[in-house]
Amino acid sequence: MKPTAKQVAHVAGVSLSAVSRAFTPGAPLDPLKKELILRVAAELGYSSPARRTAEAIAAGTVTLVAGDLSNPFYPFVVETLAKQLQNKNRQLLVYALPSGADVDEATPQILATRPSAIIVTSINFTSKMALSCRQVGIKVIQLNRIQRDVRTDAIACDNYAGGRDVAQHLLAKGYQKIGFLSGLVDTSTNFERARGFRDRMHEEGRSVHSEAAGGFNYGVAYAAVATLLTCKDPPDALFCCNDVMALAAIDAAREKGLRIPDDLAVVGFDDIPMAAWNSYCLTTVRQPVERMVSEAVRLIEDDKSYSSEDVAKCILPGKLIIRASA
Repeated sequence: MKPTAKQVAHVAGVSLSAVSRAFTPGAPLDPLKKELILRVAAELGYSSPARRTAEAIAAGTVTLVAGDLSNPFYPFVVETLAKQLQNKNRQLLVYALPSGADVDEATPQILATRPSAIIVTSINFTSKMALSCRQVGIKVIQLNRIQRDVRTDAIACDNYAGGRDVAQHLLAKGYQKIGFLSGLVDTSTNFERARGFRDRMHEEGRSVHSEAAGGFNYGVAYAAVATLLTCKDPPDALFCCNDVMALAAIDAAREKGLRIPDDLAVVGFDDIPMAAWNSYCLTTVRQPVERMVSEAVRLIEDDKSYSSEDVAKCILPGKLIIRASA
């Protein structure tokens, strides 16, 4: 049987009400008496009803740690994850890190609620944070990225195959001057999409015509594409590493009086809701968000012991969605 407050009071030699006050924040109680009660409670393995309730809530909580929620792709991930967790009688806590924040410095706050699992997306996860989570027995899952230098469960779209599919499509359509707009070079999504795209181009004896960096950001991408299009020999097609940059590319091209896709074909990656809008009709690679989230929830529900040697890497196929922009 679990120890009771009455037993704690008996061993500590105090009243039952004193035990109650010891576990009530701000309640009046002599500091030495409180210290004694808490020590006896720890020795007996007693938890107050409030603490047991908090532990029960924490056991059903999953924390999503995200660094970029401005991209419409990630709110869609959050919504999908929240729905699937609710179906499992779990709740979602979102911890959004501001731009440039150090995830290692934020780790103590992230772990303070003692969630049953942490899902990391749109930030660079670190081995230090992974170790901190492992030490307290909290599962960690990387979603939409795979950092191979950090041993945790990871789920992502097959970004490499997606990049190859984009190159194949543009080559098959006969475009001769195919350009590339990168995101953030230190992310696995950007690296794998670029690698697949270049590999398929090289297999056909073709090289990337022109390149620029868009930083996965609308404003940065708009300016980069505007500059590309003023070059003496501008591209006739452009693969953008995500949809936000692709929409910026379309807007920048139209601002210069170019027609999409007659003067410039544009392809993105993600298939965010705006990609299907009539004003864009963006050809893009659709990420299997529902399946990715389902895999993450399955790993959370898995009762396997958590260790650095026992991790899963799940790569799911995306799908090229062909619309009017290419």
